Amino acid sequence: MRKATALLFAFLFTASVHAAPADATDSMDQLLINKGLLAKIDQMRQTVGETTSGLVFTAMGFLGVPYRRGGNTVESGFDCSGFVRATFEQTIGLILPRKAEQQAAVTERIDRSDLKPGDLVFFNTMRRAFSHVGIYIGEGKFIHSPKPGSEVRVEDMGISYWSRRFDGARRVLTLQPDPPVLQVAPLAEPAVR
Repeated sequence: MRKATALLFAFLFTASVHAAPADATDSMDQLLINKGLLAKIDQMRQTVGETTSGLVFTAMGFLGVPYRRGGNTVESGFDCSGFVRATFEQTIGLILPRKAEQQAAVTERIDRSDLKPGDLVFFNTMRRAFSHVGIYIGEGKFIHSPKPGSEVRVEDMGISYWSRRFDGARRVLTLQPDPPVLQVAPLAEPAVR
């Protein structure tokens, strides 16, 4: 009997502990609804989802475009950063800097475990940091314009070549109403002696 009473008490205690957060959650939901914030959060979530889908869709539309060093159009071909720049410009009107390392400098660093479709992935392919860039499309895959003689394609980040050269992930902040032109601050001029 004592054992049954103890179990009942433990069950009631556990239920009351778990009920408090639900009540708090209900209160928070009500507060968000009253302030009109819940609708804004849902709208923002939808906008982010549409932007991400649009980026991936645009990037996939470039599959097969040939690599061209310095290229940044479908007609001329793409190098890696030209491909990324064209994708963002055509999808959301955001003009990223021209070089991969500059794109890394103006975007938000994220952990690899936080990657979402539309994020940028960087690799060290030329013995220097951020020498190659692509767009993450989900499930460990990215799309990029890899090298002369090839074309825009999808690859797995898990294969040893890309895994060994992974330099980091970045997120482009695109939730502003009128996307700005992201530019790298000019380097300081060397002192004249």
